[in-house]
Amino acid sequence: MGRTQGVVTVSGQASVDPGGSAEQVRRPGVLRWIGYALGAGLPARHRSWVLHDTTTRTWALRHMARAMIQLAVPIALVVLLVPGPLWIRAMAALGGVALGLFFSIAYMTETLEGRVKKAGYPAGTAARVRDRAARERDQQDSQRRRAAAARRAARYQGRRDG
Repeated sequence: MGRTQGVVTVSGQASVDPGGSAEQVRRPGVLRWIGYALGAGLPARHRSWVLHDTTTRTWALRHMARAMIQLAVPIALVVLLVPGPLWIRAMAALGGVALGLFFSIAYMTETLEGRVKKAGYPAGTAARVRDRAARERDQQDSQRRRAAAARRAARYQGRRDG
């Protein structure tokens, strides 16, 4: 885990810390993460990790994992406690998962902004960081493609001249 001024790096992924503070990114333990996934806030020492969690390249997948944790308890209760044949309980659980994931996806950005705001960042921080990272990735991809095109052009130019 590395850190430069204003950039937080965890597991090879970087996200920008808009405050540029010298906070160290600390991943929460399993129990704290489960609480975080269920909607609880994290202590201030995990502030940079929350920003990383909501802005890294895999932010949508992370959100879906948190949504599945939130759905696990009611789904388990339906399957275990509702009377009736197992296949009916399983289908009801599957319908609940589908509906829950639908709403989770529909309100994904709002939920993430709430998590970031709860961690002490101003509203809109996660969207700004994700947009900036997307622009930087697009610029890097464009430069990589231009360099590859120039190499191909030079190779074919050499064949035509030779």
